[in-house]
Amino acid sequence: MKRLLIIIICFTFSLTLFSHPWKPSHYVIIDTDAGIDDIRAIAMLLASPDVRVLAITVSPGALSAENAYLKVKSLLNSFWHEGVPVGINRTCDFKSPDFLVALNTIWGNEIGIDLLNAPDCVSVIKGVLSAETTKVSFICLGGMSTVSLAMKEIPVFRQQVKEIIWSSNGTNDKKSFNFQIDVPAAEKVIKGNIPLKCITGFGREIFYDEQMINRISLTPNVYAGAVSDFFKAEAGKNHYFSYSATDEMVPVFLHYPELFQHDTIADDFVCPPGNTALLKESALKILSGETVAKNQVIKTFPSDSTFYSTDVEPFVAEIIRKYGMDEWVSSVITNELHRHLGVFSIIGVKMGIRAREYFDTGVDEFSTISFAGSDPPLSCINDGLQVSTGSTPGHGLLTVINDPPSSPKAEFRYMNRKIRLTLKPKIADKIVSDLKEINFVNGLDSNIYWELVRKNSLKYWRDLDRHDIFIIEEVNK
Repeated sequence: MKRLLIIIICFTFSLTLFSHPWKPSHYVIIDTDAGIDDIRAIAMLLASPDVRVLAITVSPGALSAENAYLKVKSLLNSFWHEGVPVGINRTCDFKSPDFLVALNTIWGNEIGIDLLNAPDCVSVIKGVLSAETTKVSFICLGGMSTVSLAMKEIPVFRQQVKEIIWSSNGTNDKKSFNFQIDVPAAEKVIKGNIPLKCITGFGREIFYDEQMINRISLTPNVYAGAVSDFFKAEAGKNHYFSYSATDEMVPVFLHYPELFQHDTIADDFVCPPGNTALLKESALKILSGETVAKNQVIKTFPSDSTFYSTDVEPFVAEIIRKYGMDEWVSSVITNELHRHLGVFSIIGVKMGIRAREYFDTGVDEFSTISFAGSDPPLSCINDGLQVSTGSTPGHGLLTVINDPPSSPKAEFRYMNRKIRLTLKPKIADKIVSDLKEINFVNGLDSNIYWELVRKNSLKYWRDLDRHDIFIIEEVNK
């Protein structure tokens, strides 16, 4: 039996990895009450390129809706996903106990978050459903108040939401915490015509043992970093619930449902204890982002510095460590496409990755308007934008504005929203000044000019952090 399960999961992994080259399998809206297991579940969902988190709503449960909003916004900001909409449910009458362990858990920096003007959950869900045509899974990590409200207030909700996935002990356990948050809402959703799947976690069984926590700490991305930081912090370190797995079984179920048993009597999906090893491997795979193939031809992109040119070799490890593999791969491909190593093409890569990060999207998922024109060297930004975003002329997603004066900026439209990224003037002026000086001394046709441009570009590639070099503005439609 165990051998059969391993074969099934390996086969499923391979199917997932070679699915549609860009379109994720799951479009989700998450509702959370910011329990300590929620931070892990949300990090996993955001980490997987096979999931697109369209919005997050917060409702009372483990924490009040207001405290939950602060947690979620601070977490998204720490991941640089400021563009993921967050709505708040202020209609539920449940008096949250504001569990201390949840209240004291740090999700991110809460300073400057505008709680007073937080959008309501209904408007956020309505906006997302009006912009996305793909059927959506609604994930409830707490009570059912928000989904019940949406069913009542949003006419298209029943047509566009294909399923509700609820972290709970099943529809029959009316004494469970998530059921008791809003009993009438839960009963309404259970009786509704949207398919409901209840996912039951491990309860008090240990899931996060020392080996599991250590493997998470060695996973090099911000999502695993947030989970690792949770286990290092005092707030949850000494609480038994920190080491069990409840809400985080939802993303595991979403990716690998064959690991769960369907109890038709209780109408829930249970993760059998005998599958612990496979469930752990699945959770780690999701958290590391290894749920889809990231390249179309090669299996993996080399991170070994000896693979690269002699002058690039000393920069490889530092650039990957500072900015991640996604930016590194896009930059390398751009420079090969561009046929020389140039600073503005690298700026285009950093700009495109930052825009994707802001909205938390994959490639080919938004349209781009570049204002870099068609005259080098500024127009080299366009090559970087194409590779990093997938907004290519072939996909009909890139428009280049040639009206003078050209400038190092681009606009990105996603889900009926638009942002503008502009390279900070001080940085743009410094780059242009450097290029003019090299040109003045050596001339465009000299080999020395291109050697110095290459040397300069490597330095900017290493030193310019995409989180610091752009002005980001929301643009009216």
